[in-house]
Amino acid sequence: MDLGPHAAFILWAYAITVAAVAALVAWVLADQRRQERRLAELEARGITRRSSRARVKPAKPKAASPSHG
Repeated sequence: MDLGPHAAFILWAYAITVAAVAALVAWVLADQRRQERRLAELEARGITRRSSRARVKPAKPKAASPSHG
């Protein structure tokens, strides 16, 4: 495969792009582990997620009081 006179530029551009994407993936995975650890620490202290609580049906709205006028 002949990339022409710009072969070095093209290959470096691909290499830098691959490195940047790999760094972003590593950062996201590390952040996920960190967030899971923090969540486990909070749950160990008794603080739970709102999404894990049982859903409570909302109270029925009260009937409007008749107007005096």
